[in-house]
Amino acid sequence: MKIHHLNCGSMAMPTAPMVTHVFLLETDNGLVLVDAGYGMDDIADPAERVGFMRWLIKPAFNKDETALRQVERLGFKATDVRHIVVTHFDFDHIGGIADFPQARIHTTSAEVLGAITSPTRAERRRYRPAQWAHGPHIVEHRPDGEPWRGFAAAKELTDIAPGIVLVSLPGHTRGHACIAVDRGDKWLLHCGDAFYHRGVLDGTPIPPLLTGMERMAAMDWARVKDNHRRLADLHQRADTDLQIVSAHDPLHFDALAAAAPERPLS
Repeated sequence: MKIHHLNCGSMAMPTAPMVTHVFLLETDNGLVLVDAGYGMDDIADPAERVGFMRWLIKPAFNKDETALRQVERLGFKATDVRHIVVTHFDFDHIGGIADFPQARIHTTSAEVLGAITSPTRAERRRYRPAQWAHGPHIVEHRPDGEPWRGFAAAKELTDIAPGIVLVSLPGHTRGHACIAVDRGDKWLLHCGDAFYHRGVLDGTPIPPLLTGMERMAAMDWARVKDNHRRLADLHQRADTDLQIVSAHDPLHFDALAAAAPERPLS
């Protein structure tokens, strides 16, 4: 499968500049997005769809950065996107799903419970129901029994396409997941918000304010720290076939985008 790396939301945060890393996959079953970033409706009505956090994280709200516009620039139509697999339901990861109303939205059952079905008071403050008010077809998955490359629970999404695996990794949110994609020579593990900065993996100093923001956003900080340790261990293993990718670290995005440049169809 061919993988395109899209930045679907630059953010001029005071802690550190960040991107919103989205995978666009060309599969035999149509196009698949991993996360969706900010969408056109977020740009049109940021107060309703992003809320007060827009003043803190300062999204660019650039139409050219939306997944919709980037899909179109690659020569595809919005209707070619048949599936969107999301790491979690935070607004900077799912805002773009409304631009692909025909797509099936895949997530964990735990994330649906926390965001839509029976959210706690804290979760009701966290999520933005306007982002799914268009009534998307949400497909729930329960990755609760299959170990996979050091993770306790994973599910291969063969109904979408071979080589896409949903890996349960709660902590940042109740049902947070990582999405693994088979690149051929290795697996790319899109970690969503399981970590924010490459320093979690390689020891590069992390801006303290960024750590503070990550802790503030975590539903379960102890689990987040445990996830950090697990991901760092996997990153440092010589025999691993995983390349671990943050959703928001611009250096991770730049390196992958440079290695696999996006080219319009001929």
